[in-house]
Amino acid sequence: MADTSMPRSLTSARVSISKGLLTVAISLVVLVVVSAILAPSSVSPGAVLGMLPFAAVLAIVGLGQMLVVQQGGIDLSVPGGVSLAVVLVTHMPNENDALLVPAVLAAFAWAIGAGLLNGFMVGRLGLNPIIATLGTNALLFGAVLGISGGIPRTTTRLLASIGGGQTLGIPHAVLFALGALILVSILVKRTVAGRRFEAVGASPAAARATGLRYRTHQGAAYVWSQLLFATAGILLAGITNQPTAFQGNTYLLTSVAVVVLGGTSLLGGRGFPVATVVAALFLSQLDQFVLALGVPFAVRTLVQAAALAIGVAIYTVNWAALRQRFARASAPAAIATP
Repeated sequence: MADTSMPRSLTSARVSISKGLLTVAISLVVLVVVSAILAPSSVSPGAVLGMLPFAAVLAIVGLGQMLVVQQGGIDLSVPGGVSLAVVLVTHMPNENDALLVPAVLAAFAWAIGAGLLNGFMVGRLGLNPIIATLGTNALLFGAVLGISGGIPRTTTRLLASIGGGQTLGIPHAVLFALGALILVSILVKRTVAGRRFEAVGASPAAARATGLRYRTHQGAAYVWSQLLFATAGILLAGITNQPTAFQGNTYLLTSVAVVVLGGTSLLGGRGFPVATVVAALFLSQLDQFVLALGVPFAVRTLVQAAALAIGVAIYTVNWAALRQRFARASAPAAIATP
């Protein structure tokens, strides 16, 4: 009996991984085909090349959010984390390339501090992640306004060449996103600490019973997420010539959407880094498609919200149970029919 249960569990894991990646990959292919038919300009070489850097930034943000969601939490300090990194790497150097490295180090230092604060409030004090991270987000935006005064600064030439440049026609931001994907995949999927991390997210009670330091894993997720948010903000500052002090606001809803579309459960457990990155590409192309149709910005936001709702429905709702319930409800009517 025990010998047959293990292969079944392994098979179930493989099916869940394939389902998340396969679903979002097929959705991306269908979207590209529909875009080519209804809005060809949205899939032109120039449009795709312009979209990929922003898709890469979203992918990095999504990976950071995925790590938190795996622990059954959520990080709503995304806007503040991304915006503060943008402000630090543009205002501290003030177009002086020699000051870029200290600015980048300062951005990562702030990210670690914000991550430790979130981790302490959620992992140690047991506060609700929504309330805790919203409070941290307010503190981060206080720092954003204190440093920038709400006035944008021009990106340094060095950062523009690193974040917004290309190598062999491939945007550097895409290379950074691939690097983040490889790093997260190896740490979470190929290390002992990563497997413990997933075990804690799947069942904190079971992890506590086996002696795992579940609070430490939960807190560490927020630190890693903030480091990825800062990386995304630094790249975003390089991609955009004169980024605003509120550049990270657009990543709050989308960061959660790509995690859900990638198949990671909002209740915690296994995470799917590759599917999350593909979902970021899908959502970026969806935004490009809707933009090419000329719809207002409010409609684009509604489309993103609809994509999030569909993702939750696909991976959260127990469709088999619903079908059985409807079948049982319709059975008496079928019997009564002559």
